[in-house]
Amino acid sequence: MQHSKRALSEIEASQYISMSRSFLRQARMEGNRVNRTPAPPFIKIGRSVRYLREDLDNWLDSFFKQEHLGQ
Repeated sequence: MQHSKRALSEIEASQYISMSRSFLRQARMEGNRVNRTPAPPFIKIGRSVRYLREDLDNWLDSFFKQEHLGQ
């Protein structure tokens, strides 16, 4: 049985959501701003930043699914 990690590093999280590490870093530092993609939730354990897989799944699910670009 394959056991997947619950807490992902910044590198793993960026690969998981197909976004750049710089997006995660900038979104984390700036918080949620108008006309910007909101940052996914993260946790800090000491000085380490981690992203929980279920938070990333919920974050991805929060975006409107478009059927075509005219929407």
